Amino acid sequence: MGRRVIEIALLLLLSLSLHGARARQEAEGAAGARSLLQEVAHKHEVHCSRERSRTAWKIIEEYLMPFVDQEQYQISSKCRLHPDNDMFHEQEQHKIHVDTNEWRCGFCKKAFRAEKFLDQHFDNRHYNLLNDTQGRCLADLCGALHCDQMADSKKTKTKCNPAAAARNRHLCESLADSCFPTNQGRLASFFFFFLASRLHELFLRQFCDAHTCSGGQKPFSRGGKKQSSVFYLAVCILTVMLLPLFYLLVYLHQREMRKGTQDLKRISKTMRKSKPS
Repeated sequence: MGRRVIEIALLLLLSLSLHGARARQEAEGAAGARSLLQEVAHKHEVHCSRERSRTAWKIIEEYLMPFVDQEQYQISSKCRLHPDNDMFHEQEQHKIHVDTNEWRCGFCKKAFRAEKFLDQHFDNRHYNLLNDTQGRCLADLCGALHCDQMADSKKTKTKCNPAAAARNRHLCESLADSCFPTNQGRLASFFFFFLASRLHELFLRQFCDAHTCSGGQKPFSRGGKKQSSVFYLAVCILTVMLLPLFYLLVYLHQREMRKGTQDLKRISKTMRKSKPS
């Protein structure tokens, strides 16, 4: 009887031990799964629009940088418009547009049929290259830079919000002050102050003046790289068209001059012959 009680007790202890081990394994597995899910969720949690950041950078390249390069001005890294302050900049620089339906990753050379698939590839495989520290989301500046007008090809009219226009104008003016400071004090050279003042004024006219509900001013009023290219192309075409006409006029003028010279010589000879001896 005592031996049977001992066997039953051992069986109960063994059962409890196995159940405890299984429970611990399940708990550890659940904890590991939760940790993995949290890691994946954290990995893809980027609160910044890549598309709007790309639009903002296109605006900077087309409507600001041509003037900055022309003045040979170096934008400070403290300026939020500096390339280092765009979390997607390095990835965007490693996009290779091979053909209409072929995009290639500059990091691993993998090919994709469309840019959106390459964007997804960057999010999944090259997330570690994102510098997502605070203040590096270029999309946050879209209100000041008129991204909506740039992206909206249909130019749909929406009702102006005075409060939003005032906020965007304030953000725009703060960008002008931080990127092209005009109050550097005595340490700043006169030449630097002169360039910064010119670009500060241009930035206000180019971007900030249009943040109003009066509708009197349009953004990008000073033009940009696109307009310069179109103007240059138009000048080239006009030159090619007018150049043959110019040479034709020169040829006709020279022919008339030669003809007039010959007529004068003929008249002179006739007059000498008709003179009495």
